[in-house]
Amino acid sequence: MDTQVLIIGGGATGTAVARDLALRGVACVLVERDDLNAGASGRNHGLLHSGARYVARDAEAAAECRVEGELLKRLAPQCIEDTGGLFVAVAGDDERYIADFPGLCATSGIGVRPVPLNEAREMEPSLSPRAIAAYLVPDASIDPFGLSLQMMVQAERYGARLVRRTGVVGFERDGGRIAAVRLRQSRTGEERTLGADVVVNAAGAWARGVAQLAGVDVPMLYSKGTLVVTHTRLAHRVLNRLRPPGDADIIMPGGTVSIAGTTSLTIDDLEDVRPTVPEVDLIVEGAAALLPALQQARCIRAYAGVRPLVAAGPAVDGRGVSRGFALLDHGREGVANLVTITGGKLTTCRLMAERTADLVCARLGVSAPCRTRSEPLTPTAGGEWTEPGFGPQAWMRAQAPDDALLCECEMVSRRALDSVAAALESDGHEGALADLALRSRLGKGACQGTFCAVRVIAHLYERGALRGAEGLREQREFFRERWRGQHAVLWGEQLAQAELAEAIHCGLHGCELTERRAARP
Repeated sequence: MDTQVLIIGGGATGTAVARDLALRGVACVLVERDDLNAGASGRNHGLLHSGARYVARDAEAAAECRVEGELLKRLAPQCIEDTGGLFVAVAGDDERYIADFPGLCATSGIGVRPVPLNEAREMEPSLSPRAIAAYLVPDASIDPFGLSLQMMVQAERYGARLVRRTGVVGFERDGGRIAAVRLRQSRTGEERTLGADVVVNAAGAWARGVAQLAGVDVPMLYSKGTLVVTHTRLAHRVLNRLRPPGDADIIMPGGTVSIAGTTSLTIDDLEDVRPTVPEVDLIVEGAAALLPALQQARCIRAYAGVRPLVAAGPAVDGRGVSRGFALLDHGREGVANLVTITGGKLTTCRLMAERTADLVCARLGVSAPCRTRSEPLTPTAGGEWTEPGFGPQAWMRAQAPDDALLCECEMVSRRALDSVAAALESDGHEGALADLALRSRLGKGACQGTFCAVRVIAHLYERGALRGAEGLREQREFFRERWRGQHAVLWGEQLAQAELAEAIHCGLHGCELTERRAARP
């Protein structure tokens, strides 16, 4: 299996590169060692940046976010809730920064409007009574799963291929070029090689490890960020603390929930990234300065991702590293057909892909122009089910008495999962429990899969998708991943929910989980 371009990494950047190249008529294969958005693209807060967050420290990144955010709102509206955002200062915040903020936004071309506090409280009734200033900016909420899924499906429609659960284990060199890439299927261990004219390293936080397989180095700093998900939506708009970016200073609307965060902790180990109780405590306490209701809210889950930051010098704190992206041509280091694209933001993934595809096409002698700046991202069958609230609407509109709800928290029905499975199968992919959950709202509600996972497993057996003990193995993997996000928020109602889940999963199904409980006393 040979191709013109091999793309390594199935996050927002990798899928955007695949879509850009496919639209230019370039044959490409995307390999991902897990599944789409398994890294930072699936573990962020879902903020479509206006750029206002970076106006003081990184004006270039702020301007890029502004332009790309406007493009995505126009070209991929099905993935975006255009909420708007408020930057809010509370008593004790730096008044010089508050005064400078409008001018800094104007320098980067970002629309900003001062909002009287009485109007701000009409917009957000739960806003802190200690608020002293507020500004309205064009922030929005974006569905990163829907974005990546739809970009990849469109790329496949134009001839790209997706190879999931397959990692890169080595490169075969021919002088100053990569002649072939050695791949290993993660579940079976089967190895094969793939030849490519150009290799694009879009592996996010793992980009340095991939580059090292080719004998080159990409200096990177890994910044872990933790976020907390509440049971209900606490605010209508994006809420940012009006101060230089720090911990626990943003509250995002995520459909029917809110997402509070984040943190920045420099780490070395990329393989065991999970939220901790102290991080959750810090977020709840810090973000409550903006929205006091957070302290009484039920938190159903926490999760953590790693920001892949390109270190231009001796950096010790991820907050001080640019949020811009780096496009590296490794021909200068003796590997003529290897390109690395890393850093950046979810908001700038289209621009990152355009710059990468321009470089790749120059290497291939392809003159076709970029089309992603003007061509809409077409909604695709099976890709709409990641949108919060879409399932209930579709289920009620269908009025099909035999379409049973398998996930009651998020109202995911049999028809929805069959639609997702059919879309996967039409593109030659399997439709196991984890695959269906990634592409829908399955398991994302208050019970975190306690009941729905069992129902879906039974449905998969009925469809003939599972045999023998496969269902028990899939349940165990699914529950373990859900547990990773719950153990740091176990207090109050969520602790009671976890006790019930443990009784069902372990007592009834024998799915003993190996994670150590870290509940509060």
